[in-house]
Amino acid sequence: MKKRLNKLALLLAIITALTGCGGKVRYPAYYTLNLPAPPDPASESTRTSIAVREFQSPVYLRQGPIVYRTTPEEIGFYEYHRWAADPRALVTSAVVDHLRSGGQFSMVSIYDGRPNNDYVFSGRLEKLEEVDYQAGVKVEVAISAQITRVATGATVWSNAVCETRPVSQRNVPGVVSQMNRTMELAINKLLSSVPASLGSER
Repeated sequence: MKKRLNKLALLLAIITALTGCGGKVRYPAYYTLNLPAPPDPASESTRTSIAVREFQSPVYLRQGPIVYRTTPEEIGFYEYHRWAADPRALVTSAVVDHLRSGGQFSMVSIYDGRPNNDYVFSGRLEKLEEVDYQAGVKVEVAISAQITRVATGATVWSNAVCETRPVSQRNVPGVVSQMNRTMELAINKLLSSVPASLGSER
């Protein structure tokens, strides 16, 4: 009996030592794109509606971890730094807000599959990543989009932008903060060329 108790005590000591060596359990940190709200809609008389499809993206951008590149060909993922929500949904929501504030359309909504709008806006998030090669640490954001007239299926507008900005605070919160600023800049540039005339055409 004493021998069994000694073995049990030794086993507990080993488990305790192993647990101590492992240190504290590490939990992931979660981040979100905190894009500023655009100004209130301009008061213009518009008669057209547009629905925004959820943005598409490469599979690796919607898996959760924040992405970095050490070379143009190699993609890495931060194991403990993740997006709290799918970046595609955040970008889609930001585009809806910007289109509403622009006052070019009488109604802006999320696309639900029904053909009851004059136009459909389709976009793609091409890049949202930290770039660690060449000089310094940067973030790169690339988005593209097009607007289709529902009645004819014709593309009436398209645009693509890619923005790269240096990161001054070289840690993951600093990278995410710069991603926010760069994404806002990219969305503004993307939508700046949407023709005002679409709001009066039917």
